[in-house]
Amino acid sequence: MLLEFEQPIVELENKLAGMKTLAEESDVDISDAIKKLEDKIVSLKKETFQNLTRWQRVQLSRHPDRPYTLDYIYEITDDFVELHGDRSVKDDKAMVGGFGTVDNQTFMFIGQQKGRNTKQRQMRNFGMANPEGYRKALRLMKMAEKFNKPIVTFIDTPGAFPGLEAEERGQGEAIARNLKEMFMLKVPVICIIIGEGASGGALGIAIGDKVLMLENTWYSVISPESCSSILWRSWDYKEQAAEALKLTAPDMLKNKLIDGIIPEPLGGAHTNLKMVAEEVKKTILKNFKALDKKSVEKRIEERMDKFSAMGAVK
Repeated sequence: MLLEFEQPIVELENKLAGMKTLAEESDVDISDAIKKLEDKIVSLKKETFQNLTRWQRVQLSRHPDRPYTLDYIYEITDDFVELHGDRSVKDDKAMVGGFGTVDNQTFMFIGQQKGRNTKQRQMRNFGMANPEGYRKALRLMKMAEKFNKPIVTFIDTPGAFPGLEAEERGQGEAIARNLKEMFMLKVPVICIIIGEGASGGALGIAIGDKVLMLENTWYSVISPESCSSILWRSWDYKEQAAEALKLTAPDMLKNKLIDGIIPEPLGGAHTNLKMVAEEVKKTILKNFKALDKKSVEKRIEERMDKFSAMGAVK
């Protein structure tokens, strides 16, 4: 899939590929021209991706090739063991979790998972968890607490599933209980937004000692499309809505709603999984080491103070 603002870059890359093929098939020396075009492509990429609008970052966060929760988990752990079920209703495939080891330290990884193709997207419910997904997440968090293992959550959802059956099974209660219980967890909790972070669906696994965002992600009470449909009765104003919502990582950091931004490779996380996964791994280990030095009481106090201060105006 090609995003509109990527078109000029792809055209130059296709031209470069053609020049390289020509150089291989003929005796003509065009190395200087190739070098100039390569430099031009790098320059255009920098200019494009350093000046993205908020709506363009939203588009990038939804790129179909973008890494999902399990991509990061399998990339940074060697022995991930997925755990299933909420012990009440069923195993929600939109929420995944389990134990995995990173540099000899065991973590409980939990996150929303989207699908790559139509069949997977239906199975994963487009990353929109039902109540049993949030209850499964809480069960795994309590298990991590029992065995004194730190928790890492990956947030990537357009929202909690809004279906009638989800509401009947207590969607609001399940998320509210997660918020309450996550404040009181005795182990370090690190939350990372890796794609979309929409509404209570994201917040249901995002109460942590450290909340971080990848560079090209968004985090907001509502998606730009839904905001546009409410305010303007049309999706046509989603770009204006994205600007007004100030939902990007720099916006969130400026408003002290997150604790840091994890850089992505030029072009987005989907262009180099190994590089961005290494950044995520380093960030997790760095924050865990700092949090592990604090007492349980201190961590819980700081966690509660951090979220209580959000939205306060002096």
